[in-house]
Amino acid sequence: MINIICIGKIKEKYLLDLILDYKNRISKYHKINIIELKDYEDITKETKELLGYIDPKNYNIALTINGNKYSSLKFAKHIDKTFINYGAITFIIGGSNGLEQSIIDLCNEEISFSDFTFPHGLFRGILLEQIYRAFKINNNEKYHK
Repeated sequence: MINIICIGKIKEKYLLDLILDYKNRISKYHKINIIELKDYEDITKETKELLGYIDPKNYNIALTINGNKYSSLKFAKHIDKTFINYGAITFIIGGSNGLEQSIIDLCNEEISFSDFTFPHGLFRGILLEQIYRAFKINNNEKYHK
């Protein structure tokens, strides 16, 4: 199981289409669940809500700007190896205020996709594309470079 826990709802149709497209592609390889939580101005409220969705039995990944960086190939291998020891991988995308340290401390790892800051909807699409790419790589299937 792959879980993606995100703060905030996507409003733009083109981003919703992108996210749904990659979610459907991934579902051919693995079960995937996207959980959207309310975006609060107060990060403490977001943290309380997030705590209800983080399962310590899963491999939890906080997506932060300071996390580990992977190439697509190394990310694919990391996903593959992680599923050997864990039944589920949960990616956590914070809101506009990021993630409180208490949430990061509950995670097995922090991953950064870039030093850039991305709009949350676009980043969700990027994450899903990289997860899909990882499955294509791990199944030795052709995918554009």
